[in-house]
Amino acid sequence: MDKVEIPQPQGVFTESWSLKKLFGLLAVFGPAAIVASVAIGAGETIVVVRAGAWAGYGLLWMVLLSCIVKGVFFTYLVGRYTAVSGELIGHRLVKLPGPRGWFLLAILIFEMIGAPLAWVPISKPCGDLFHFLLSDILPGAEHETLWENAITSAFIAFALLFGVGLSFERLEKQQLIICGILVVGTMVGTMIVRPDFFAALMGTLRFGDLPPFPDWAPDDAVAHPLLTLGTTFGYVGGSVIGYIAYANWVGLHKWGLTGHRDIKDIQERAFKSDEIDYLPEDAEQVSRLKKLVTPLRWDVSMGALVLFLVTGAFMISGAAVLYPLETRFEGWSLLTHQAHVWAQIHPSLVWIYYICILAALWGTLQALPEIYARVAQEFLSAVWPEREWNFERIKRRICLYVFCATMIIVWLNIPFDILTQIAGFLIANLAIAMMMVAAIYLNFKLPAAYRTRAWILVGAIGSTAVLIGSAAISGWGLVGKLGG
Repeated sequence: MDKVEIPQPQGVFTESWSLKKLFGLLAVFGPAAIVASVAIGAGETIVVVRAGAWAGYGLLWMVLLSCIVKGVFFTYLVGRYTAVSGELIGHRLVKLPGPRGWFLLAILIFEMIGAPLAWVPISKPCGDLFHFLLSDILPGAEHETLWENAITSAFIAFALLFGVGLSFERLEKQQLIICGILVVGTMVGTMIVRPDFFAALMGTLRFGDLPPFPDWAPDDAVAHPLLTLGTTFGYVGGSVIGYIAYANWVGLHKWGLTGHRDIKDIQERAFKSDEIDYLPEDAEQVSRLKKLVTPLRWDVSMGALVLFLVTGAFMISGAAVLYPLETRFEGWSLLTHQAHVWAQIHPSLVWIYYICILAALWGTLQALPEIYARVAQEFLSAVWPEREWNFERIKRRICLYVFCATMIIVWLNIPFDILTQIAGFLIANLAIAMMMVAAIYLNFKLPAAYRTRAWILVGAIGSTAVLIGSAAISGWGLVGKLGG
């Protein structure tokens, strides 16, 4: 069959270095901003701060490692396959040996089980925080649990309603603004609390060092240390669904081969074939396609940097402020208690904190319906291509399911720790490890000339080992906890 003709690269990436080119490269940042801002939910604002409150600066290496593994290698590999082949990753993974689509359906099931478990630890602390802010005007404010659950339910409902009507274009612009708020706000807040930057640097570089649990560490963390560490690592960078959606967004931006004028025909041909036999083999066209993938590298780099800066700033704040005060986090008053602590240091910190926290959590929840629906449509259409899978209908049904499931969890008052631990294992450890193995498989499905460079492949294999190890630690700890 005929090979496709790779178009000539155009635009800012063909220009010589200048200030104009630099701004053009920065303007590429988009899909990875969504991944980063969605990841900065309960993981960064609660789990990471909580870890800093008992571990000090000692676990910053874990933040760096997770950002490298997920924010760099994982994101790049899944996005690069679509950019180079032009094919949706679900349309290739549906052909894995075994029952048709078993892998895709397993990922979707894990995410749909974990989704409501992850929504509640994000939204219920917000319910407690709003109850704290509005306690002077709420009738019967002394009924704390009732009001927390009611406000949490409203918070979830509004996030879902706004998320249903949010297009990808509006979502991307919104998340860019949220990333800006988070980077500026967290950096300013970190500078105000005057952390020990040398200790932070040492904590970042001491890979594998596990600080001892102090007397004020949460009881559950002391009782289940491996589960605590596995959950903390998993929550940095968020769940698997955002990374899968990233590959889809690469196509929406028309990066790499996805910008080809005949991309629909190329995708149809790829879906029907077991091999990617349409890419040309001559060196000039191989070089063209690699240049067309340049926006992906810049986007991934900036997304990983934002994720590390914001996550690291949250942990440093916990280490600098909460660790010396021997702060113990229990129950759902995690955000409210942090606000009390910041107020004691400087009044201006309270509003910086409120803006950063609410922007992060609202941005996470509002973006998720788009992500869920986009991945579900891609995977389901790959498994059952003869059926029609309407994007908006899928989004509405998923939102209805998430609302119903979260309402049950909220009003049953299931503890914070067990929710984050189960969700962390399923969608932030196990599912990501599975997808990382799949991403390496996808790289080898490309013709040899189009595969990634050796050092990236080595980094990806190392990242896979880290993810499998974290999933094993998290799973073993969870089994031990649930089994008594």
